[in-house]
Amino acid sequence: MTVFEKRKNAFEAKYSLDQEARFKIGVRRNKLLGLWAAARMGLSSPAADDYAKEVVAADFERPGDDDVLEKVFADLTGKGLDVTDIQVREKMNELAATAREQVTEGLGN
Repeated sequence: MTVFEKRKNAFEAKYSLDQEARFKIGVRRNKLLGLWAAARMGLSSPAADDYAKEVVAADFERPGDDDVLEKVFADLTGKGLDVTDIQVREKMNELAATAREQVTEGLGN
């Protein structure tokens, strides 16, 4: 194997690991967001866990985060809670940092 092939393989392996980590962080963030929203709506376990799974599944509807944002915002406002889409987006960003830490530390499995 040439040096070029070794470098190519190393870059491909790193890219694959980065994509996997990115996916895990997104799933973890969505789960945390679902649990946060469930608590705001007064849901307790197992209903809160089921709702968090719905939020995770919502992310597979369209590329990007808008599907998750729209679901959580609609569910919160549908329950009569006073929340803005900006507040939900800010919570998503906050929980993304938490999820990144947890996945990096191996807690987000």
